[in-house]
Amino acid sequence: MNVRKSRRVLSLSTLFPNSVHPRFGIFVAKSLEALQRDTHWDATVINPIGLPPVALGRYKPLAAAAREGHEFGMDVHRPVFRLLPKVGGRLNPKLIAKSVLPLARRLHAERPFDLVDAQFFYPDGPAAMLIARDLGLPFSVKARGADIHHWGARGYGRDALLETAREAAGVLAVSEALADDMATLGMERDAISVHYTGLDRDLFRPLDHVGLRARLASTFSIPLDSDDTLLVTVGALIERKGQALAIKALADLPKGRLLLVGTGEDEASLRALAREVGVADRVHFLGSLAPSMLPPILTAADAMVLPSASEGLANAWVEALACGTPLVITDAGGAREVVTSPEAGVIVARNCRAIREGIELVADRSRSPETVAATVENFSWAANGRALADHFDSLVS
Repeated sequence: MNVRKSRRVLSLSTLFPNSVHPRFGIFVAKSLEALQRDTHWDATVINPIGLPPVALGRYKPLAAAAREGHEFGMDVHRPVFRLLPKVGGRLNPKLIAKSVLPLARRLHAERPFDLVDAQFFYPDGPAAMLIARDLGLPFSVKARGADIHHWGARGYGRDALLETAREAAGVLAVSEALADDMATLGMERDAISVHYTGLDRDLFRPLDHVGLRARLASTFSIPLDSDDTLLVTVGALIERKGQALAIKALADLPKGRLLLVGTGEDEASLRALAREVGVADRVHFLGSLAPSMLPPILTAADAMVLPSASEGLANAWVEALACGTPLVITDAGGAREVVTSPEAGVIVARNCRAIREGIELVADRSRSPETVAATVENFSWAANGRALADHFDSLVS
């Protein structure tokens, strides 16, 4: 779609794909891509890359990713800011702003922006606030979940979040539940608008089940029987996502088999846990997968299990439902805004017994994939992009 551009936004996002982590913040990229493709807003992205004084270990390849390009239909710039791992949290907004400001000033002088946008509340929001002040522009900030729950639990983080919200021309949240959490933190609830995530509807849809499990078994070398209860968890392998609870629940599901999609710092401990509870032969670590590989896995599964401690509104929930796969999830974030009927699955307590019972309940209920997919029929990246454009329009004169 070739839409005439009449407005320009400078979008700041530490969450954005790069050559080292091509799936990192993909939901941000897809939202801004839809904004750029389908609306009158022209987006330029600044994706700051944090590197310590000496870029060794996992930071060494990231240094090579700090380069600009034209991606997702937009110009993407990646200036480096100085990162102090584990101890520099309170410093990051100012360090990001210091690194980004020369570039932002130059871009604004060449072709003026109408708005500054932060796609994550911390550290992006306070940094965007400083940049917007310098450029004399209004700014918008979006909350996604961990940025509120993690940083809001720290005194300096809470202060920064509240100051950013007060000064922002517009505030977004990915779910009503997250907006309520932000109000509990001290933000003005009426000033927060909900901006739901999107969905690639051409990719995430129910597939033909015939031969699907056999194909998965062959592709990933999984000894998958036709009567196995196939479970999948999609998300970073971190404590908050609750994969350990899903593994423990598997011990009481003799025909259960769990596929873990994602990578993260807890992989070694999760493998050890699977051995400890005697299910190592039924827990399969698939690593980070390309989006095109997810629909066959999700469609083949009996349930998507994600017992998170906190969420905003997980894209993985919506993608699973769009593939016709019901959810077994905890009452985190916008769970009740997604599981709106029995066809969508169940919300359970965050303990092994409740998760096991939820899996059994979902697996025993007959439902068509098309009925499950219909529960998220209103989600799309096109709708997400249009809603973002409408929000931006409301902030500029």
